[in-house]
Amino acid sequence: MARISVLGAGSWGIALAVMLNKNGHEVKVWSHRQSQVDQMNDTHTSDKIKGVKLPESMMFTADIEDASKFADVILMAVPSKATRETAEKIKNFVNANQIFITVTKGIEEETLFTQTEILEDVLGKDKKICVLSGPSHAEEVVLFKPTLVVAGSIDRQTSLFVQNLFMNKYFRVYSSPDVKGIEVGAALKNVIALAAGMSDGLGYGDNAKAALITRGIKEISSLAVAMGGQAETLAGLTGVGDLIVTCSSLHSRNRMAGYYIGQGMTKDEAMEKVAMVVEGVYSAKAAKMLADKYDIEMPIVEIVNAVLFDGLDVKKAVHELMTRSKKDESSDLEW
Repeated sequence: MARISVLGAGSWGIALAVMLNKNGHEVKVWSHRQSQVDQMNDTHTSDKIKGVKLPESMMFTADIEDASKFADVILMAVPSKATRETAEKIKNFVNANQIFITVTKGIEEETLFTQTEILEDVLGKDKKICVLSGPSHAEEVVLFKPTLVVAGSIDRQTSLFVQNLFMNKYFRVYSSPDVKGIEVGAALKNVIALAAGMSDGLGYGDNAKAALITRGIKEISSLAVAMGGQAETLAGLTGVGDLIVTCSSLHSRNRMAGYYIGQGMTKDEAMEKVAMVVEGVYSAKAAKMLADKYDIEMPIVEIVNAVLFDGLDVKKAVHELMTRSKKDESSDLEW
């Protein structure tokens, strides 16, 4: 069994900590808020996932040095905008034998780095780093409902180690070497989910959502492949699988934020109402910059950016998407 520190006490970090604890590992959860640590220590409950009793054997701390030095495995579950800052905090306390797992989904706007690239940039390229991703809402994982995800690393042994770390009869883990494909799919599906939520908020129904999911995976796949990812990955759990659940689930904070925008709220009002980190908002600009960098046509991503940051009316946004110039569905097919 391993000693694991989960950095980040949001709903996803807590859910994975509970799952790892169930697998028999020693688990310590770090939060930067002492009040949250005190609550979890005193009551073994979390306001991030209500109604769930946290195991008595789980540990909680606000001391990041303690969390870093305790662990064989460090699981990064902080919001994407806090990944670099958190990595900087731990870099003097970690060692070459530890394995780092990121479960955060997002692209850093300033550098256009994925989460593993941020960790490599701060901690060093010699570190063993893995990404864990897939269609996996915390609210279901913490209740041990069947979930399938992918552990991706450029090092096969690291991927297999993480697979074994999490695998049980509730939580099935596949291995993959396609880190780039996994991370691009993970980050950009949140942007498409915002669009799906806007459509729901406007009352446009299932046809429109199915179109957004289908054309959305086309946009994501095109960009991922241009960046060095594999198309097969985007047809799997971390691509179309994650996109479907994020665009359709009532648990999806990105879909809900989009829904409120479709109902007439501003971006800031929608994020405040959701009351959780809406990663798609932080990844939207980066997605558009990547599309420009790699010269990939991504009309849904462009329209989402225009609604979020340029004040485009959401109904007009749909009109612009629907009245784009006519074209073939696939440019790869011959007549």
